[in-house]
Amino acid sequence: MPPSSRKKVLAIVLAGGEGKRLMPLTADRAKPAVPFAGIYRLIDFALSNVVNSGYLRVVVLTQYKSHSLDRHVTQTWRMSTMLGNYVTPVPAQQRVGKHWYLGSADAIYQSLNLIRDERPDIVVVVGADHVYRMDFGQMVQAHCDSGAACTVAAIRQPIGLADQFGVIDVHPDDPTRIREFLEKPTDATGLPDSPGEVLASMGNYVFDADALVEAVTRDATEIGSKHDMGGDIVPAFVRRQQAGVYDFKDNDVAGSTARDRDYWRDVGTLGSYFAAHMDVVSPLPIFNLYNFRWPIYTSYGPQPPAKLVQGEAGEHARVDEAVLSPGVVVTGGLVRRSVLSPSVRVDAGADVVGSVLMNGVHVGAGAVVRNAIVDKFVVIPPGARLGLDPEEDRARGFVVEDGLTVLGKDQVFPA
Repeated sequence: MPPSSRKKVLAIVLAGGEGKRLMPLTADRAKPAVPFAGIYRLIDFALSNVVNSGYLRVVVLTQYKSHSLDRHVTQTWRMSTMLGNYVTPVPAQQRVGKHWYLGSADAIYQSLNLIRDERPDIVVVVGADHVYRMDFGQMVQAHCDSGAACTVAAIRQPIGLADQFGVIDVHPDDPTRIREFLEKPTDATGLPDSPGEVLASMGNYVFDADALVEAVTRDATEIGSKHDMGGDIVPAFVRRQQAGVYDFKDNDVAGSTARDRDYWRDVGTLGSYFAAHMDVVSPLPIFNLYNFRWPIYTSYGPQPPAKLVQGEAGEHARVDEAVLSPGVVVTGGLVRRSVLSPSVRVDAGADVVGSVLMNGVHVGAGAVVRNAIVDKFVVIPPGARLGLDPEEDRARGFVVEDGLTVLGKDQVFPA
């Protein structure tokens, strides 16, 4: 048996993100609870990766506006209690003082009771708001083989984008060791085997459990620390020459193809969130939801099948390059390059192109929707126009950003 298979592993999912850049989608929910690709929540991708990797003891640390996130996790992610497996949300508990989490490292420090109770050998720490597939078992194996106390997952990015990421500078004579952790550098050095690329941190880590406990405990006393995993904890391991890097290109997920195996997207802005949806609906999707060997798990309730029917006047429903969730009914309307979540209705003569419609949205007869993100339960009146005139949309009180018009949950479309 490989060393990693004999290790006891606890997974910690950091799901306390406020997601200010995704407003208004995060006005009523935490960022990891934001719906994605119709039936999923963003956290489903992190949890599916952890569970598919064979790690079935998982805690989810929550904080901001966590009700819908807690409800989704507790209703969807149920494990066999007979085998001692669990996925459980843990809110900020103020165990070490009368303050909320000061950062991702402080979230773990305030939750050290979870590590002490479980007594793992290895702790896998992952973010909850990225879209990707990854086998963490392979990363844990690489960590155990390396002898490092901390291993950071990294993805290759063009060197011209280095100033947008936390960049990992590796030792020239040993590219598995981190020489320096650079925050959005403007003068990054390319990789030894690929001078035009850099390694960007994915926000996923593997630690020896005792080393992680010691690191976050020490960090809690550091004056001036931001108590951040990437900004403070990893650099501390780097300074002690105890940090390794795991190159995402070496991760081989079951069922992946050459086209989608290296897919990873940070959906932290409205533009990147929309672009990730367009990746899903493309004819040859860059991110393939139909990989049944590495499924993304979720629950969307008792929804009937999607249905396409003619309108009363005989208008045909037309759909192309679209994701239709269960419960969707398109009645003589046009849907193209769009994602429709459960229970969306598109009435006769309506025209929806390049848009993301969340649960329960109703597009009235003859309405036109272009380049829009519409949150839950919004009713777009018959004949209305959305996404065609940015100034008109702003005047109505809608968010207009990156060429998109965005409506929040339950937002009323003015007459």
